[in-house]
Amino acid sequence: MESYSRKSEDFSFWKNLILTSLFFSITPIAIFASLISLFNISKVSKNNFVVKETSLIQAPESGVRVYASLPTNFPLISSHLNTADARAEIVRQYLLRYDSPLQSYSSYIVDTADKYGLDFRLITAIAQQESNLCKKIPPETNNCWGWGIHSQGTLGFSSYQEAIEVVSKGLRDNYLNNGLLSIEDIMSKYTPMSPGSWAEGVNKFMTEME
Repeated sequence: MESYSRKSEDFSFWKNLILTSLFFSITPIAIFASLISLFNISKVSKNNFVVKETSLIQAPESGVRVYASLPTNFPLISSHLNTADARAEIVRQYLLRYDSPLQSYSSYIVDTADKYGLDFRLITAIAQQESNLCKKIPPETNNCWGWGIHSQGTLGFSSYQEAIEVVSKGLRDNYLNNGLLSIEDIMSKYTPMSPGSWAEGVNKFMTEME
């Protein structure tokens, strides 16, 4: 009986010794592996969540920019339309809403605006302010912009297309290139007698095309 008890004690001793040895052998390895994993996770997280600083104020392109920021969403037209198509469609839909005879010139309006570095909405907004989008103009003038209209007579154009070209070029050469960049600046020369309603109207109509 004593022999059995001694053997049991020896077995327990060696068992405890082996377990203790395993504990002290494996634990440092486990701790080291855990530290390596935590370090890698921290590094990946840091790389994934770096906040990229972007400027909220961008240098304007050539041409008039009379709004604080560019519109972020265009009306859904087609999955195949590019940016230029979207702008032309925005103008066309606006002209269609007011039943303007300029509807078929929407693409030409945008192309001419790009040619002279103008905001694509500017010509249409001025036409809305000056003539209710060509509904109230001197007969047979095709002049929807009040361009060259004064007490001595009225400037006429052979077509809307010619008028769009002349007015767009005139805005670039005689206004923007001379430092008149905002709608208020343009108003000071375009219609200096206006108390501010002209600029207010043009700004409002441009906003309607965002």
